[in-house]
Amino acid sequence: MAYLDAQQRATLRDELKTLKFNQAKGKLRRMDAKARLVLYRNSQQVGRWLTRYDLDSLGTQVTLVEEYHVSDNMKSEWKLVDVKVEPTPDNRL
Repeated sequence: MAYLDAQQRATLRDELKTLKFNQAKGKLRRMDAKARLVLYRNSQQVGRWLTRYDLDSLGTQVTLVEEYHVSDNMKSEWKLVDVKVEPTPDNRL
């Protein structure tokens, strides 16, 4: 399978931003049979979780960023707020 170029990575980012976390996670795992989970809800900052997948067959690294929100009924929720799609070092497109 060919590596994703910059335009395809931007399209993937836009598609993933419209999805919920579990939907985005499922889409990434279906895209590449060799998808590897690097980080799962790792806390690098207060109130933010990062989940990172390496899609080796596509030459892409995808990071899903979730933030903590409190709803009106005091239920805590984590919402997908950003998606970072970056090329891997061996992807020069």
